[in-house]
Amino acid sequence: MAVLVLNQDEVERLLDMEGCIEAMAEALASLARGEVHVPLRFVVKPENEPSLIGLMPAHRAGASPLYSLKTVCVFPDNPKRGLDAHQGTVTLFDGETGEVRALMNASAITAIRTAAVSAVATRALAREDTRELAILGSGVQARSHLEALPLVRDFERIRIFSPTAGNAKALADDLGAEVAGSAEEAVRGADVVVTATSSTEPVLRRGWLKDGAHVNVIGGR
Repeated sequence: MAVLVLNQDEVERLLDMEGCIEAMAEALASLARGEVHVPLRFVVKPENEPSLIGLMPAHRAGASPLYSLKTVCVFPDNPKRGLDAHQGTVTLFDGETGEVRALMNASAITAIRTAAVSAVATRALAREDTRELAILGSGVQARSHLEALPLVRDFERIRIFSPTAGNAKALADDLGAEVAGSAEEAVRGADVVVTATSSTEPVLRRGWLKDGAHVNVIGGR
């Protein structure tokens, strides 16, 4: 049986953000109904090694059963190399025979799917009169969230802060946002906040948040 193989460019072309938002809304509803089995991920992190590998299996029953396995390597220094910190594959298996059906690039899926889930949460939980968005970070997830969130709320103002000022400016210029001088400046007054950062130090303080603000925490603290 033929196996579908999709590289990063093909995933990005075929998995449009708007469609993925609706797919994730249905996936989350299916999970709540008990229609899918998603055990906790298994992580291998050698001692004194900054990188890790995670195994994330799932099973869907029903008329078209399948197993899936996301295998993802996380290399924190990859952005310095111009690479996504997340590298790996998503494999789909036939739920009746176990045959491999598809092998796909996980970096693109992770970027799009993560932002799509944040968009589902923002659509369900953020105030209808939301107007300001703050993004802490300027990497892959910051970019994908800037693509996803305006699909579910009409933002009049978007602010970005990143310690890597050049990246923040490039992202802001590409997407029509503003660069803030600090994390606090970005967050103050924002209706929706995204922490798209791998920082091991706190990046957000409760006192900065507007009453009623919705926060999507994507890594960071």
